[in-house]
Amino acid sequence: METVIRLCSIGLGGFAGAVLRYLVSGWVQNRSGSIAFPFGTTAVNLAGCFFIGLLTFLVETRSFLSVETRAFLLIGLLGSFTTFSTFGSETLMLIRGGRMDMAALYAGGQVVIGVIMVWFGRLLAAGIWR
Repeated sequence: METVIRLCSIGLGGFAGAVLRYLVSGWVQNRSGSIAFPFGTTAVNLAGCFFIGLLTFLVETRSFLSVETRAFLLIGLLGSFTTFSTFGSETLMLIRGGRMDMAALYAGGQVVIGVIMVWFGRLLAAGIWR
């Protein structure tokens, strides 16, 4: 039963995070007036990093949140709002653990390989649906 409650918490948080991402990124992008730079996505990613930092600190130092609330907020809401926040948090954990080599490999690899995978996906789609 614990697993079902945790999964429901994550699912509800994921729904809320996805809707928030759409609303916040759209609002910021519209307010910026720019069509040349993704200000909305940037704002969402940076806000997500800030909030995951704030919440993980409270969890680590104050046992602030229940397991279900952590699942809702950290995995569901922020995970759906932006996976970049999880990426930032995991990179910081590697740095805090003294693994600068792994942090650099992880961060660099995610960015470079991620862009390459988007490119490969586009190539595949172009090859299939010309």
